[in-house]
Amino acid sequence: MTIEQTLQNRSNQQCELCTSKDALSVYSLATATMQDSADNAVLICKTCHEQLTTPALMDTQHWQCINNSMWSTELPVQIMAWRILKCLSAESWAQDLLDMLYLDAETLEWAESQLLIKENNDTDDITVDNNGSQLIAGDTVTLIKDLDVKGAGFTAKRGTVVKNIALTNNPKHIEGRVNGVRIVLVADYLKKSM
Repeated sequence: MTIEQTLQNRSNQQCELCTSKDALSVYSLATATMQDSADNAVLICKTCHEQLTTPALMDTQHWQCINNSMWSTELPVQIMAWRILKCLSAESWAQDLLDMLYLDAETLEWAESQLLIKENNDTDDITVDNNGSQLIAGDTVTLIKDLDVKGAGFTAKRGTVVKNIALTNNPKHIEGRVNGVRIVLVADYLKKSM
């Protein structure tokens, strides 16, 4: 059975992201060290394919469908949902869904290996903390406010130190580990540690 046939069976002959049945094709998530297979691919429609291959055309309304597909039991579908939500994280609904979507460390590394980058006019934006200090990848920051962590069931307390942060496509957000969980934090609630 070919990869496409396997994916057709797995997806009930519909797009695994938006459930459309129009012009379906295989979209590979394989990295350089992976062999192409149904375990690292998704079946997507023409609309999803066009938006994924040309991120500048991304229609945020179309991607509301991720609210359903992100709960798929198929790992490649979860990874695509994470990548799309990450790309759209400036939208509050997308950030809320991203906060709920849990990927284990190995899967998250795979998801991050080929991020979608939405082209916009804000490419010169830099990430700054509450005091206006520029944040760069690897910095250490301190929370200046208690923050409820959606989907993880805990509150990140004021004064918590977050080491080795990572920047995101959105200059208002950073990623870091709190209580052993990798989460997205709003830069306005952080203070750079000197």
